[in-house]
Amino acid sequence: MNNKTELTNLIKRLSPVLNNGEYVFCTVNDPKEIERKDTICEFQEEEGTTLILEKDKADKLGLSYEFIASWITLKVHSSLEAVGLTAVFSGELARQNISCNVIAGYYHDHIFVHSRDRKKAMEALKALSKRHDTT
Repeated sequence: MNNKTELTNLIKRLSPVLNNGEYVFCTVNDPKEIERKDTICEFQEEEGTTLILEKDKADKLGLSYEFIASWITLKVHSSLEAVGLTAVFSGELARQNISCNVIAGYYHDHIFVHSRDRKKAMEALKALSKRHDTT
């Protein structure tokens, strides 16, 4: 195993960073109506296209949403083949009664938590990482 797949090593190096701003999940029938520079993420589903974007941009575009999130990036460079990382950090957040929506990017995992839980989520992720750092 290497540094990008070995679970204990990944957990101790999570390095969560809270991104500035508030973010929302919206759905649209035609994503071509939204400029790509205005979106964080896009995912095509059978019912429509889910977009993640800054709340202010969604408001300006007149898009509806139900969930206002904070965005946490795990700065550890994990492999898309790493086994168990999402389960470990999402389980820890669940134990703290924090819902999380996870997007795996090529280099990093991105976690969207309810904005009211952002500080609690950051504390939980940092504590999780510290518990696994035996150096």
